[in-house]
Amino acid sequence: MDIAVPKKNQSFRLPVELIERLRQLAKRENRSLNNFVETVLLEAAYCEPNDVTLAAMKEAQNGKLRNTTPLDLSSIEAMERSMEL
Repeated sequence: MDIAVPKKNQSFRLPVELIERLRQLAKRENRSLNNFVETVLLEAAYCEPNDVTLAAMKEAQNGKLRNTTPLDLSSIEAMERSMEL
């Protein structure tokens, strides 16, 4: 994200366990809690697939792209397993 983008402080009430988990994840990536949470929120807010991508995902799930078993898109690991020959 561009440093020149204006930012605003905002307070949120979150469960202590969630905050601690977020701290652990941020530390694992050697990032501040603020940076980690901002990145997660940006991905949630702006990374929605468009109609073309959704159509391609549906084709992959139905097996129409490969004439084989459908792809399992429930997780990255499941997708990788379903892509193995």
